[in-house]
Amino acid sequence: MDGEIDGETLTELLADGAPVTVVDIRRPEPFARGHIPGSMNVPFGELPQRIDDIAAAERVVTVCPHGKASVKAARLVSSYGEFDGQVESLHGGLEAWDGPIDSADGGTRESADDEGPKAPF
Repeated sequence: MDGEIDGETLTELLADGAPVTVVDIRRPEPFARGHIPGSMNVPFGELPQRIDDIAAAERVVTVCPHGKASVKAARLVSSYGEFDGQVESLHGGLEAWDGPIDSADGGTRESADDEGPKAPF
């Protein structure tokens, strides 16, 4: 694991089109309620079986509600021999994320604060 990344830096990387794969490790239901645009949903329990889905990524950022489980997920990803990219965890998780949020209904909010709860757990 290469450490943690703050939300502002991740927002800038995504806006610049940097090759970042955001992996949201929550269950499908909370992911559907709201997630970072472009992120992929790989629940933590499925991560070992789905490591091939992200093995070719140059840079992976793992995401969870508070930034604790995503640290474990980032360590897990970086421990696989097939993966040699940069792996980081989103510091503070979705609770600290101030960027746009997509939902399963196709809507996008400018930030988690725009509607409803701060983080869509």
